[in-house]
Amino acid sequence: MKWFRRRHPEPAPQRDPAEAAAEFWRGWVELLPAVSAALGDREPNRVENDLCELVAVVHPQLHFSLERGQRAIYALVISGQEDPRLRPYTDAWKAAAPAEDAIWEYHDSVPPVPDPTEVTVNLGVLHIPLADVRVAVQVDEAEGVVDVAVHHPQFAELDQAAREALTYLPLDATLGERLAAERLRRVETAETEPQGAIGLLELREIVRGLD
Repeated sequence: MKWFRRRHPEPAPQRDPAEAAAEFWRGWVELLPAVSAALGDREPNRVENDLCELVAVVHPQLHFSLERGQRAIYALVISGQEDPRLRPYTDAWKAAAPAEDAIWEYHDSVPPVPDPTEVTVNLGVLHIPLADVRVAVQVDEAEGVVDVAVHHPQFAELDQAAREALTYLPLDATLGERLAAERLRRVETAETEPQGAIGLLELREIVRGLD
């Protein structure tokens, strides 16, 4: 997954989210042939700048990615990274989206992957399987949230920024961005494997069980 955003975001636009969403989808229809050709040639970077400009029409602080779909071939994901100030814009964008088809599906937050234990993350020269992630979980049933400490055996080989990225990435991959934001209260990085730690699929079962 590679996320994109304009390098120099403009001030937040004072415009109606529904109007911004409608303008995006008109632009998407015009840009779609170029997007499809770039993906078919496995050169998504060809349309990166055009898509950055188009997403900024909705709001310049939104991120987007082009992914393999779960129900369709491709997925377009636009995310406000659970910033409540951006929720009206992503809500309007999703509400105005065309119906999904065999080619495209659309998400207003990062969805969970079907099986995070089958994912390998590439960080520089390192190939890091998420199957090796172990998580210590403390459940607060009264609040309906959990605190977690995330460990991977390769943390020792990573710098601080990479360790932090690898702490949060498995959680979003397992739960999806929205559920992770709703149910995870405190997230810590564990340099050694905590006693009683569990795998990502067990974590998913626990968190979904809080609904």
